Amino acid sequence: MSLAAAIGLVRFPDLLTRMHAGTKPQVFGLLLLLTAVALENRDPVMVPLIVLGWVFQLLTVPVSAHMVGRSTYRTKHLNRATLTQDDLQEVLNRTGERGTGAPAPAGPPAADGRRADGRHVDGQQTDGSGRTR
Repeated sequence: MSLAAAIGLVRFPDLLTRMHAGTKPQVFGLLLLLTAVALENRDPVMVPLIVLGWVFQLLTVPVSAHMVGRSTYRTKHLNRATLTQDDLQEVLNRTGERGTGAPAPAGPPAADGRRADGRHVDGQQTDGSGRTR
């Protein structure tokens, strides 16, 4: 499972998919490890501690992954072309926020998709080389 996670971390294109590859095997791998510890000890007192450790992991991993994913989205460190559904943008549009908390730039975009302040229509900035930063 660690090998599959490592391959996913190297091969996937952006932070959100890499995060998916890195966090999915973690919970199941910990369950297998804690099961091995319980089988090795054969002490009934250890079972509630092992279950508590696994439940704590189940509760904290999704929350931390959610926070990393949200900060990734808000700082524009993702590839929007790979998103199949963008629910967070709908929420940000309803609340009047832009991805970074900055006010929306004024004026229509130029022919190349950039506004007068150098931002693309989707909010990403460029350094002039055509690459987003």
